[in-house]
Amino acid sequence: MTAAIGVVTFPGSLDDGDACRAAYLAGARVLRLWHADPDLHGVDAVVLPGGFSYGDYLRCGAIARFSPVMESIIDAAKGGMPVLGICNGFQVLCEAHLLPGALTRNSHLHFRNRDQLLRVESTGTAWTSSFEPGQQILIPVKNGEGRYVADQATLDKLDAEGLVVARYVDGNPNGSQRSIAAIRNPAGNVVGIMPHPEHAVEALTGPSTDGLGFFSSVLRHLAAYERVTTS
Repeated sequence: MTAAIGVVTFPGSLDDGDACRAAYLAGARVLRLWHADPDLHGVDAVVLPGGFSYGDYLRCGAIARFSPVMESIIDAAKGGMPVLGICNGFQVLCEAHLLPGALTRNSHLHFRNRDQLLRVESTGTAWTSSFEPGQQILIPVKNGEGRYVADQATLDKLDAEGLVVARYVDGNPNGSQRSIAAIRNPAGNVVGIMPHPEHAVEALTGPSTDGLGFFSSVLRHLAAYERVTTS
C-alpha cells in the first residue's frame, strides 16, 4: 500500500495545502491532520507546515507545541516516525524539544523572501536520502524569525555528529549561526528546515523541483522499512 503522509493544519497555517500537494506529487497518499485531534489516523509520516500557528503569539511555535495533535506526534517521533518541520514547523519542533536550539528574529530585523541556494550536508535522514552529500539545491526562503541559534556546545555537537542537514550558500538570509538552514535528530527521522521545499516541486511555479527530493526521500525510506519489517 502507498505510504500515507499526514499534513497538520494549525490555526494560522498557510502552507499546509502546498505541503499536501508536494507529498501528492511525490506519490504519497495524503491525509490532513487537525491540530485539535490527537488521532494520527494511521499515517506513516508527518509534515508540520509553514505559516503562523496560533498567530505566532507568545513565541513562534510555542502554543502549537501544546496542541493535542502534537502530543501524539511527539510520541510517534520518539518511536521513529518520520517528521518534517518546515519554517513554522521547524519552530514547533524546537519548542517541542524534538530538535535543539531555537529560531529567533532575523539578525537584520527584516522579513526575507527569496530563492535560496542550500548545500545538503546530511543525506542519512528519512527526508534527504535522495540527495548527494554536498549537493546544492535551490528552494525559496520566507521568514521573519528564521535565525537558528543555540549555545556553543550544541552548535559544536551538531557539527561533530553530522546533525546539520543543510547550510545556506551565497548569503545567509537571516543570520543563522554557522549558516544553518536545517538540522536533524540523531536518529535521522526528525528534520527541521527553515526554507520551503514544498514551494520547489514544479517547474511551472518554483525556482526548481529540488524540493521534491525531501518527499521522495521519505517514501523511499518508508518502503525500505516496510521491506525489512515484512521480510
